[in-house]
Amino acid sequence: MAIFLLEVGTEELPASFVVDALTQWQERIPKSLSDRQLTTSKIQVYGTPRRLAVTIAGLPLHQPDQVLEVKGPAIAAAFAKGDPKGEPTKAAIGFARSKGVDVTDLTVKETDKGTFVFATQKIFGRPSAEILTELASEWITGLEGKRLMRWGTGELKFPRPIRWLVALLDQEVLPLKLENIEADRLSRGHRVLHPRAVVIDTAGDYVATLREAFITVDGQERQRRILDQIAGLGELIGAKAEISDALLEEVTYLVEYPTAVVGEFDREFLQLPTPVIKTEMVSHQRYFPLYSNSEPDRLLPYFITISNGDPEKSRLIAAGNGRVIRARLADGKFFYDADRAVALETFLPLLEKVTFQEQLGSVANKVARIREIASAVIHAIPNLETSETERAEIDRTAQLCKADLVTQMVKEFPELQGIMGQYYAQSSGEPATVAQGILEHYQPRGAGDRLPQSLTGKIIAIADRLDTLVGIFGLGVIPTGSSDPFALRRSAAAIVQIAWDNGYALNLPQLLKAVIYIYSEHKLLSHPPETVLDNLYKWFKQRCETLLLDRTLDGIDYDLVDAVFGVDDPDYAIAALDNLAKLRDRALFLQKTRQDTVLGEIYEVVNRATRLATQGKLASDVVDIRAVVDPKRLTEPSEKALYEAIAALPSNPSYEQLIASIKAISPILAKFFDDVMVMVEDPQVQSDRLNLLGVIRNYSRILADFAAIRSDKG
Repeated sequence: MAIFLLEVGTEELPASFVVDALTQWQERIPKSLSDRQLTTSKIQVYGTPRRLAVTIAGLPLHQPDQVLEVKGPAIAAAFAKGDPKGEPTKAAIGFARSKGVDVTDLTVKETDKGTFVFATQKIFGRPSAEILTELASEWITGLEGKRLMRWGTGELKFPRPIRWLVALLDQEVLPLKLENIEADRLSRGHRVLHPRAVVIDTAGDYVATLREAFITVDGQERQRRILDQIAGLGELIGAKAEISDALLEEVTYLVEYPTAVVGEFDREFLQLPTPVIKTEMVSHQRYFPLYSNSEPDRLLPYFITISNGDPEKSRLIAAGNGRVIRARLADGKFFYDADRAVALETFLPLLEKVTFQEQLGSVANKVARIREIASAVIHAIPNLETSETERAEIDRTAQLCKADLVTQMVKEFPELQGIMGQYYAQSSGEPATVAQGILEHYQPRGAGDRLPQSLTGKIIAIADRLDTLVGIFGLGVIPTGSSDPFALRRSAAAIVQIAWDNGYALNLPQLLKAVIYIYSEHKLLSHPPETVLDNLYKWFKQRCETLLLDRTLDGIDYDLVDAVFGVDDPDYAIAALDNLAKLRDRALFLQKTRQDTVLGEIYEVVNRATRLATQGKLASDVVDIRAVVDPKRLTEPSEKALYEAIAALPSNPSYEQLIASIKAISPILAKFFDDVMVMVEDPQVQSDRLNLLGVIRNYSRILADFAAIRSDKG
């Protein structure tokens, strides 16, 4: 068995591309080898800023030979008069020739589609070296990424220029060529610590050979070294580093030979808000902030940077990085002091000069709409009680929520929007609830982020997102595929999550109509309100379905998610959005009844009643059996018993009462099906019996559309 090595040497690649490229190779390389019948014992991918590599162990030197049985023409077309003992036709002769066999070697076999001739064809395996040379080129050119570039005269695109190629099958150099670069066994060492070529004698020596040239090709090994070094330095100075997964991954793929270095900045800069300092360090300089061991929330005037240079020059590296961060923090302090010199509301007129969206006006226009929408949000949550003071604070939060966008600090660091708004509101003497709401109305900023906790934050978070959703949908811009420049999926999901997290009985149809009316009054809709509303209903339904399916702790089954929205019933789906908290509770309750096996016990008879009820004309909102069936017309004991059981059903039941009632009526319903025929000729009898079933269907629809529930899930 052989080992194959492919290394693509480049100018410094973006860390994000290296991570994505390794993921693509991990998915594609095993499949492409399997498709060509090449078995392996281990595939390992490696990446650094200057190289992508893969080693494949346990490869055979040749593909295995294959014996294939290939179907040819039907027997009637292959032999005269369809007799296999007769003369072969041109079709049979041509088929045999195309498969490289003699016509006398063809066999006849029966298939489910008739009798055909078959050729047994032996395909000899190709040398693995040939196949790997072809595949290596595909693996490289097939990589996808952003901002690919051409740097030569050919058509090859890659994020950075390719400078060398290594392609070895054990000791043999494979004839791989891309553009004007031919593969050999020469790699490159560390730019500073080993700035010369590295000879790789055999593919199995790759990792060890490059380690001697100060290259740690294994990303996981580099990451372990970084973490160990950070921990060691932290112990020396009595501090603990804040290590985010995103920053750790990025610095891992920004270096080839990591060295952790401690730098420092002037203590006077600790007067800046911690988010400002951290943004400077983490987002702009890729530093790890350090906190006191004795006071975990106290940021220290130190940081750790991961150097790719000479470890012996760590002091110089630390000093250089210290100068950079001090200059950046000095700018931050200037912005912070200048912004705080005036009240936050002073910035409001400047929002008129900032465009939210060309057809929807300025950010100042958006703020005015948010204030209107916030009031509509409060009215659309019937189980939310607010005082006059709270409503005033909500309005003030809406008025100031975007003011920090035009401050010097946020202009320089847009990721601090909302965060600086909170600080500036506090320094301007605004109520604490207003300051907190300004910060929180951006939450959740992404998947896994916390939800707003203050009432002001919750209401303005919903209002802000609804303004964007209705505005963009009103222009007819509905995201398709992965394109979603205004993050409309995330906005709708956030609204639903906030409602669920707080148990808000948010009436989404009422609220959407109110916001669309606001847009109509401002003459900002490019499409009819009915069309916008219908598209938003579908959008929120999809988001609710996705969130319910993603509730991994609760495990809502797909058919139960369908059941709470109904099958091909737009009115039922819209009604489900009338109360977002109730929507979620219904799905959770259905899942619980399935886990308790109750759903499985009642499913069959209720589903049968639901299906048959569609043959009748009973409206879906009728649940009073007395209004649609005269018991004096009933003659069969089982239908009388069913009538009495339906008449005894509790009105306005809780979910527990409803499911208990359905469970109790199920054996009576089952006997009804056994004893009588529903679709009889007498129209009055048929109507009464269909109405009995229709009321059961309607009653069960308070909880769910049972027609959507699948028995095999029980």
